[in-house]
Amino acid sequence: MSPATHLLLGWAVAQGAELERRDRIMVCLAGLAPDIDGFGMIVDFFTGHRTNYWGDYHHILGHNLGLCLVCVIGACIWAKRKLATAVLVAVSVHVHLIGDLIGGRGPASGDYPEGYQWPMPYFYPFSDAWIWEWDGQWALNAWPNFVITGALLCCMFYWAWKRGHSPLEIISSRADDGFVNALRNRFGEPKSA
Repeated sequence: MSPATHLLLGWAVAQGAELERRDRIMVCLAGLAPDIDGFGMIVDFFTGHRTNYWGDYHHILGHNLGLCLVCVIGACIWAKRKLATAVLVAVSVHVHLIGDLIGGRGPASGDYPEGYQWPMPYFYPFSDAWIWEWDGQWALNAWPNFVITGALLCCMFYWAWKRGHSPLEIISSRADDGFVNALRNRFGEPKSA
């Protein structure tokens, strides 16, 4: 799935509990964290593709239990609501992994053919005993990914209107307030429960 979809999925997971801004951001970014191993693409680009870091390491270094544990430990250290945030961080990482398992078949890269399924060594770096892959995996640009992203965008707009915060708060509280105010000016104030 695309990073934008993973961001929205992480944001959706963050809506699973009443969390403060910092905790919501941790949960949301945990949904993006596995793709840290995709930064090899930048090195590959600047070396004129003489390297193949993206092809060799994407879905290996970050798409596993090891990264999930790092994220959970970070949540246990920095979150205000430590248990709730740590649980949602773990869920967010796993939603990313499952999303890539079902909808992450990628383009050709280096030594990998078009449609390569990016197997994920789940227990890495502890073991390579369980590799996640699925032969029904749809392509990154397949229609189900667009439908999922569209549905998540609709949810994000609703939650921003209803709850008063959006993923923009990752970048700026002021931008987030402006976005929420624009929604509420257009659709009215939400009724209190």
